Amino acid sequence: MLFMIGTGVSAQQDTVNSVVPDSAIQMKGSTVGEVTVVTRRPGTSRLGGAVNGVKIGQEELFKAACCNLGESFSTNPSVDVNYSDVTTGARQIKLLGLSGTYVQMLTENLPNYRGAAAPYSLGYVPGPWMKSIQVSKGCSSVKNGYEAITGQINVDFKKPEDEEGAEINVFGDTKTRFEANADGNIHINKSLSTELLAHFENSFENHDENNDGFYDKPKVRQINVNNRWFGRTRNYIFHGGMGALTEKREGGQTHAADMQTAPLYNIRMNTDRYEAYMKHAFILDHSHGTNIALMASGTMHAMDAAYGNKWYDINEKNVYASLIFETNPTKAHNISAGLSFNHDYLKNTLYMYNIETGGLSFMRLREKENVPGMYAQYTYNLHHRFTAMAGIRLDHSNVYGTFVTPRFHLKYAPADIVSIRLSAGKGYRTPHILAENNYLLASGRKLVAEPLRQEEAWNYGASTALNIPLFGETLKLNMEYYYTRFKEQAVIDYDSDPFEIRIYNLDGKSYSHTFQIDATYELFRGMTLTAAYRLSDVKTTIGGRLMEKPLTSKYKGLLTASYKTPLGLWQFDATLQLNGGGRMPAPYEKEDGTPSWNTRFGAYEQLSAQITRWFRHFSVYVGGENLTGFKQKTPIISADNPWSREFEPTMIWGPVHGAMVYAGIRVKIGRD
Repeated sequence: MLFMIGTGVSAQQDTVNSVVPDSAIQMKGSTVGEVTVVTRRPGTSRLGGAVNGVKIGQEELFKAACCNLGESFSTNPSVDVNYSDVTTGARQIKLLGLSGTYVQMLTENLPNYRGAAAPYSLGYVPGPWMKSIQVSKGCSSVKNGYEAITGQINVDFKKPEDEEGAEINVFGDTKTRFEANADGNIHINKSLSTELLAHFENSFENHDENNDGFYDKPKVRQINVNNRWFGRTRNYIFHGGMGALTEKREGGQTHAADMQTAPLYNIRMNTDRYEAYMKHAFILDHSHGTNIALMASGTMHAMDAAYGNKWYDINEKNVYASLIFETNPTKAHNISAGLSFNHDYLKNTLYMYNIETGGLSFMRLREKENVPGMYAQYTYNLHHRFTAMAGIRLDHSNVYGTFVTPRFHLKYAPADIVSIRLSAGKGYRTPHILAENNYLLASGRKLVAEPLRQEEAWNYGASTALNIPLFGETLKLNMEYYYTRFKEQAVIDYDSDPFEIRIYNLDGKSYSHTFQIDATYELFRGMTLTAAYRLSDVKTTIGGRLMEKPLTSKYKGLLTASYKTPLGLWQFDATLQLNGGGRMPAPYEKEDGTPSWNTRFGAYEQLSAQITRWFRHFSVYVGGENLTGFKQKTPIISADNPWSREFEPTMIWGPVHGAMVYAGIRVKIGRD
């Protein structure tokens, strides 16, 4: 069926480790006395298994404001976060040169933030809640499903069994954004503990710095709470919890043009989201790590939105369950096998009012998919020098039928100073036209879409990590290359018609080549530098021609510097980014014969910095983002006529806000 919408005019880790906290690991027969810390814990460390990736800890997250997940990658050379649309504030991650829909999002190894949540999910995870983030590149493990094509991002929250006490974080910036976060846990007894996480944010005013008649970003008011529980006996471990989020976004036109008689173009989005999860681990044999784990989660996501003369409602439900068996027959061998089930239900309703005729059109789209599956994975580890991991999944979708997902990872470390990783594997993904791309409804173009096939791609990767002794310190050098090739893909076409956005199945080639090199070195005690460079070649067949993917930077350079004084009282952090230029969608010719926009966008730089003063039970931080003040000159095309087919707010390739300064305080209560 064809429909048109427009204006009237892990990372590798043991199963138990995904359920059992680090604090539950005990060493028998050992007495630990006074410990003196003589080195700083690195904020970013490499994952230890065969899968290539990094762990971003709180030490790294504290180097910036990190108010939410989307703002936690400012110092990371691999992950980019860009706005998808200036009017709604939708943002997406880019990894290996491709959009975030090809990255599997996990919260503590449970798939999350799918469908309608995807465009705004980076704002659903408050930064102060996070304990760490694991970013793995490539096809990853088969344990968590078949969806990871370019990688996985797993968020690890603070745990109920962590140190008892509370922490408060209050933040404000010069864009009139205010946030307050609180978390606290209580150890009811040695075997049972609970935790409460709370988040509030509010943008008190809108801003129009470029005076185009549209707010630079919407006002956002969000309340987010989460209650988590932990319990354990000798052979049983439980994690569980539930959360609720309500969010309201308001943006759009600040005032009408002088000669305009039409009403203001307004953006309104109301979201309610509820989550619950549980994890049960039954330890059958401690000596061989034999265990059975049952993990399940459920979410309900409801959003009603208005984009000018379009009204979009979605009601989405997801249920996921996984039963896993894992054992280590010997130290060198690990066997994992399991069953999984995923249920998605999406009810999309779209209304559109034609200003010229006064007519109202209506469309309802129901999507329902059930996918039971099974997997097996074998890992061979020879003295941590050689690791091979091979896995395969068999899944059956009631919509797309049966499909097989093979994945293979290899790590070889002939010496302590060098390790080599190779990977190859397949990934699949179910596209949801309206839910995942609802921000496109803000455009004045017609949205033309055809029924989409399941997306399918191969990913191949190679990386080398070196630890080179240099002048008494260690130079950490990493080089990697990834190639992603699509067999099936949902193509978003801005080029074929300047007044339409077309979404259709790939008919031709589509691929991504990504090369990255990064180096980290402690220049002197307390002073660490990181430099990185990434080059991307991303092309897709659009309208029958193999073309460079639009709105994608060709390269990225990054330089970070972090200094902490010997006593740890002051910390200074700065990050400089250079983002390369890229292709713009094909422009149309205006009445005066000039093109509607340039065919390419240029390179731009961004600078962020932060100063932190540490005290015994609290810390104060002051910083700034985009201190170079660079902004995309025309983020909205035809902003003076939003009811026309020329109106386009979704062609975003760079910053849409100027320099911003912020300040905040973190306070610990009852914690050392």
